[in-house]
Amino acid sequence: MVIGLLTVEMHIPGARSLKDKRMVLRSIKDRLKKFNVAVSETAFQDLWQRAELGIVTVSTSDDMVDQALAAARDEIDRVEPGLITRTQVDMMEA
Repeated sequence: MVIGLLTVEMHIPGARSLKDKRMVLRSIKDRLKKFNVAVSETAFQDLWQRAELGIVTVSTSDDMVDQALAAARDEIDRVEPGLITRTQVDMMEA
C-alpha cells in the first residue's frame, strides 16, 4: 500500500476576508471530490490571502498515487489558475 500526500500552498489575491478565502477553497475542495482524494486546509487558517491544502490518496502502486495527485494539482490550476505558489509530494509505503 502506498500513501501519497500533496501539499499545495496558494496565494489568493482576490480574497478580502476569510469568507472570500473559504469560498475559493470550498470550490476547490468540491472539484477534487471526483479524484478519490481527501482534502483539508492544513495551515494559514487565519490569513486572508494565503492557504495550504493537504491532499491525500492511498493506492497499491506509486504510479496510481502519482497520477491521482497530479490530476488534483492540475484541477486546482485549471479551476483557479495562478493561485498555486508551491507544491510538495511525499510518499509513504505501508
